[in-house]
Amino acid sequence: MTDEVQHDETTPQAEHGSGEQEAATPEPLLTILLYASDRTVRENVRFTLGRKVAADLPAIRVLEVATQPAVLTAMDRGGIDLAILDGEAVPGGLGLCRQLKDEVFPCPPIMVLTGRRDDAWLATWSRADGVVPHPIDPIRLPDAVAALLRTVTPAMPRTGSDVVPVGPA
Repeated sequence: MTDEVQHDETTPQAEHGSGEQEAATPEPLLTILLYASDRTVRENVRFTLGRKVAADLPAIRVLEVATQPAVLTAMDRGGIDLAILDGEAVPGGLGLCRQLKDEVFPCPPIMVLTGRRDDAWLATWSRADGVVPHPIDPIRLPDAVAALLRTVTPAMPRTGSDVVPVGPA
């Protein structure tokens, strides 16, 4: 049994009448590593985040893991834009967050999920970049994730009618 589940939201390439596939530039994906020993917590977080956390950011891909060794393996491989660690996981994500901040350079931003609002001091001790308490809030979590992703990813250029002309007319 594996402790890693990958949810990849990619778009298939378009086919044309000639039967050839056009080499489309795939939309960039941001990879979020999600650690929780409880499958239902992982499902709730993944469902709450959806495919995009904000209109100005690329789509996301969630890499789910259920054990601390799987977190360390994924971080060693690289390519993680943000890690979300469940502080209520067994073993806990708060100590793991502190370990990652000490051992991984450069370490991507890390958000921890705490059991109570009063546990925010533990998130400070763990050196987490963001903290959201349980239960998972469907508005607060995507907003907090988007804010952290913006620190490592430039916003996507605007297109269409939302583009504001700059310079002489």
